[in-house]
Amino acid sequence: MDIIEERFPHYSEAGKDLIRAAYSIAEQALKDDLRYDGSPFLNHPMGVAMIVSDEIGLQAECVTAVFLHESLRTHPDLDTSSWKFSDEIMKMVDGLNKIATIKPKDTKLEAENYKKLIVQYSTDPRVTVLKIADRLEVMRHLEMFPGQSRERKILETLMLYIPLAHQLGLYNIKGEMENIYLGFAEPEQYRSITNKLKATEKDRERLMEEFIEPLKKDLDNEGIHYKLKIRTKSAYSIFKKMKVQKVPFEGVYDVFAIRFIIDCEPESSIEKDLCWKVYSYVTKEYEADTKRLRDWITNPKPNGYESLHITVKNRQNAYVEVQIRTKRMDAEAENGNAAHWSYKGVKHEETLDRWLTSVRYNLEHPLSVNPEDVPQPPDKEIFVFTPSSELRILPTGATVLDFAFNIHSNIGMRCTGGKINGKVASIKEKLKTGDVVEILTSKNQKPTADWLNHVVSSKARNKIRQSLHDAEFKKAAEGKEILERRLKNWKLELPDEMMVELMKKLHYTTIYAFHAAIAEEVVDVNTVKTFIQEHDAMLAEAAARAAEAEAAKVKHSIKSGDSGDDILVINAKNLKGLDYKMAKCCNPVFGDDVFGFVTRDEGIKIHRISCPNAARLIEMYPYRIQKVKWTETPSSGSFQVSLRIVAEMEDSVINHIMDVINQFRASLRSFNVNENQRNGTYDITMKVSVASNMELDKVVSQIKVIRHVLKVGRM
Repeated sequence: MDIIEERFPHYSEAGKDLIRAAYSIAEQALKDDLRYDGSPFLNHPMGVAMIVSDEIGLQAECVTAVFLHESLRTHPDLDTSSWKFSDEIMKMVDGLNKIATIKPKDTKLEAENYKKLIVQYSTDPRVTVLKIADRLEVMRHLEMFPGQSRERKILETLMLYIPLAHQLGLYNIKGEMENIYLGFAEPEQYRSITNKLKATEKDRERLMEEFIEPLKKDLDNEGIHYKLKIRTKSAYSIFKKMKVQKVPFEGVYDVFAIRFIIDCEPESSIEKDLCWKVYSYVTKEYEADTKRLRDWITNPKPNGYESLHITVKNRQNAYVEVQIRTKRMDAEAENGNAAHWSYKGVKHEETLDRWLTSVRYNLEHPLSVNPEDVPQPPDKEIFVFTPSSELRILPTGATVLDFAFNIHSNIGMRCTGGKINGKVASIKEKLKTGDVVEILTSKNQKPTADWLNHVVSSKARNKIRQSLHDAEFKKAAEGKEILERRLKNWKLELPDEMMVELMKKLHYTTIYAFHAAIAEEVVDVNTVKTFIQEHDAMLAEAAARAAEAEAAKVKHSIKSGDSGDDILVINAKNLKGLDYKMAKCCNPVFGDDVFGFVTRDEGIKIHRISCPNAARLIEMYPYRIQKVKWTETPSSGSFQVSLRIVAEMEDSVINHIMDVINQFRASLRSFNVNENQRNGTYDITMKVSVASNMELDKVVSQIKVIRHVLKVGRM
C-alpha cells in the first residue's frame, strides 16, 4: 500500500491519483529541505493535507493544492510546464502562494487589513480554510521554531487566524490554537487551568449521571436514541473569562455543558422535531432560564451552526448549560465539513456547496462576528518589526531609542534617530504595534542624561545609566588627578568636611560629578583655591568673632532682662541697619521661628529654623549661632517672601491667584510663569510682601483652595 492509499483512503481513485501526482512533485522538490528540528520539510505539507482531509473534510483537489503550494513556495523556479492540473486547483495554489508573500512589514500587522488581504487573495473561499489548516499544523509543532520566529507566529495566530477560524465556524481548530497560544504565552495559567479541569473531571461525570437519571424513562419511551457528552470549555476560554470577570477558576460557572447528541436520520424535519422533544422533557424536569434560550435550529448561524441551548437549574440549585443537537449537527459543529464523509445517505457535493457558501458569506461579512469573541493582543506590549521583518516586543510607550537598545546596546549608544515606516523620526518618537523601524546611527553620538526621559524599557534605561556612570567615572578620575596636583602645588589641603561644603555651594551631589566637572572645566579649579583661602580666613577670625558675640550676648541680656542666654530682639523697621539682615535663602517673615548667624562682613543674618541651610550652619558653626525672637507685635515693616505654585494649564487660574493677593495685606513684587508641556502644568514663582507670617498663611491657604492649583509652597 502506497502512502497516498494509506493516508487518504476515503477519496475516489481519481482523487487519489490527483493527490499522488502532486505528492510526487513535492517529494522531489522538497527532498533536501529540513524543518528547524531536522525532520524532513515534506512532513509539513503532509500534516496540513491530513488536517484538510480528515479534520475539515475538503476534496482531493484541496489536498492536491497543499502539496503544489509548498513545492512552489519554497522553490519558485520549478518548471510547471508539464503540470496537468485543473484551473480550479491552480487558482487555489496561486491564492496560497500570494498569501505566503504577505509579510508583517507590508501590512503593519493590522489584523483587519491582513484578514482583508487574505480574503482578497482567496478568490476560492477554500484558500482561506487551507491557510488556517496550514497555521494549525505550524502551531502543533511550535516548539521547534526559534524564539523570535515563535513569538511572531503566536502573535499572528492570536490576531489573525483564531478570529478567522471562529468566523468560519471551525471551532475545534479555533479552540486548539487558543490552547496552544495560552500554553506558550501564559504557561503557568495554562498548567493551572488544565490541571484543575483534570482534577474535577469525575465531578462533572457524576453531575451528568445525576442529571440524566430522571429523564431516562421518558426518553426511552419516546424511542429517542441519544448519547450524553460533557462539553468542557477550552483552557483559553476559561482563562479569558477569569480575566474579564476577575474571578478564580472556581468562579467560572459555565466551565462545562451537558450535550444531548441525538442519533437519527439526517433529515431536517425529523432532526428538528426530536431536538424540540428532548428540550420539552428537560425543561419539564428542570427549571429553565428562558432568557438564555438560544434557538440555532430554527435559524442556524451564518456559518451553518445548528443547536438548541438552554440553561437550567439542577437538584443542587446549580445552573447547568444544556445543548441539544443531532449527530450530524454535532459533527459539523465540531469538525466542519469533515462530517460529510460519514453520511452515505447525504449527497456530498450538495452539503459541501452549502458549507462553502457559508464560508464565503463569513469571509465577506466579518462584522457578523461578535467582537467579544475576537482575542485581543496584550495591552502592556507593542510588537514592532525591523526592515527585515524581525519581530521585536517592547513595553507600551517605547520609543525609537528603546527599539535601538533592544536590537543591540552598541546601536542604542550611537542612535541619532530612526525611520518609522519610511519616515524620519527623532529618538523620542513613540512606536505602535506594527511599525517597521530602521535605526540611524553616528560614531560620534554619545548618551546624555536627557535620554533617560525618552525611554521606558529597563534594558535601555540600565544601559544609558551605565554609560553615563562610566563616562563620569572616567572624567572624575581625570578631575581628581588635576585637583590633587594643583593642591600640592598650592600647598593647600581640602579635608572631607570642607569638600562637602564646597560641593553644596556649587550644587553637586556626588564627588564623581564634582571631579568630572573639574575635568570638563565646568568648574574652574581656581574656584577651589579661593574657597579654601576664604574658609581659612574665616577660621582665623572665628576667635575674634566669638569674643564679639559673647559681648553682644551680655548687652542684649541686660536689655531683655534675661539672665540666661542672650536673645536678639528684632523687628522690621531697621532692615537696612548694620545689625542684621534677612537671609535671602529662606526669606524669614515676622512670626517665623528664626535664628541668627554671625557672618564675616555682613553682620547677623536671620534664617528660618526650617531653612535648607540651617542644619549645616548649626552643626558646623555653633559658636556663631545667635538666639533671636521677634518683638511682641508686628511692626509697620514688610517682608518679602517667594512662593512656588504648580497648577493645571487653565488661563483662569492666574487671575484667581491675583485676586487672592489683592484680598489681603500683601503686595506682589514679581510674578513669573513657565509652561511645563510634558506635565501639562504651569510652574509659577512669585514674590510678595507681607507684614507677618499670619498674613502669609492666609494668602497660601486661599491659593491652595483655588481650582486647578495642585501645590503651593515657600521657596
